[in-house]
Amino acid sequence: MTTDVTIIGAGLGGLTLARVLHVHGIPATVYEAETSATARSQGGMLDIHDYNGQLALKAAGLFEEFLGIVHQGAQASRVLDKDGKVLLDEPDDDSGARPEAPRGALRQILLDSLPAGTVRWGRKVTAVRPLGGGRHEVTFADGARVTTGLLVGADGAWSRVRPLLSGARPEYVGTVFVETYLYDVDQRHPASAKAVGAGAMSALAPGKGISAHREPNGVLHTYVQLSKPQEWIDAIDFTDIPAAAARVAEEFDGWAPELTALITDGETAPVRRTVHALPGEHRWNRVPGVTLLGDAAHLMAPSGEGANLAMYDGAELGDALATHPDDVEAGLSAYEQALFPRSAAAAAESARIHAMCLDADAPYSLVDFFTRHARTP
Repeated sequence: MTTDVTIIGAGLGGLTLARVLHVHGIPATVYEAETSATARSQGGMLDIHDYNGQLALKAAGLFEEFLGIVHQGAQASRVLDKDGKVLLDEPDDDSGARPEAPRGALRQILLDSLPAGTVRWGRKVTAVRPLGGGRHEVTFADGARVTTGLLVGADGAWSRVRPLLSGARPEYVGTVFVETYLYDVDQRHPASAKAVGAGAMSALAPGKGISAHREPNGVLHTYVQLSKPQEWIDAIDFTDIPAAAARVAEEFDGWAPELTALITDGETAPVRRTVHALPGEHRWNRVPGVTLLGDAAHLMAPSGEGANLAMYDGAELGDALATHPDDVEAGLSAYEQALFPRSAAAAAESARIHAMCLDADAPYSLVDFFTRHARTP
């Protein structure tokens, strides 16, 4: 394959694509807006599924390295009500079906697997334009430009590449997450640590929830969930840390103190994360020389699939291009024909799970979901 490959975005999906191409002897360049691999925190734990994320890591030849960063015991999950009563408690069954690993460590494995210079840091895209014949020009914030015969948008929710293919834009789904952390929890926050347990915990009620995950080194990473209009969250001044935490905690008045402490005792500034999604059936007509993967292609409400799908997209695209080394368009067509129905099915399931967590029957609807899922062969 002689076509130059330009990947925008050094997230898990873009890096998986670059790695799988490298395995097949196809060079690629990844442009990333962040100034370095350590420029910001990479988020919390990811459950990497055996039917997509793990398959991508195997295609990338990195599965053994992945097993080395798995957080043992973190596959456990439990559901609580607002009073702290445990309604469902599933221990880590050590099945390997969805082991947990830190996102940052997983990203570093992918970065370390690429030839030096593959990722170009500090390159924020400001514009892209077609040049004809399947070639595109990318302009960066520093004024630099590159032209490419194959442009891949792995640049997330607000992709700069997506408008080349689609007019769709992410829309707010009516839910906001507020992110907090507690540290050294077994010593300093034992009640909250006990409530969360060894893995993931979700305490839910209609329209609201507190979900937390135990991370390595005694860390509890919490996402507070609220069904609120955009105007409600916009009215909170998150630069006033105590006031913001208190305002969010007000929504959980009367809840068990070991749960509300995950908000009120937070040891980092609370971070708002409004949830957006693309249309569930998002697709586009084939445009020569350009495609999308990950959130750029199928942004959906959080359901544990986002990172897995992005990596799987990257691996599938890399394999499709390697399978059609003399016909890039055939490779892109094969990739997209499989991508669209896969993404639509995942988006529908994501929306269903997201709604279930906050519906009128929460938390019992989620308990029922887990129970039925456990009974399914």
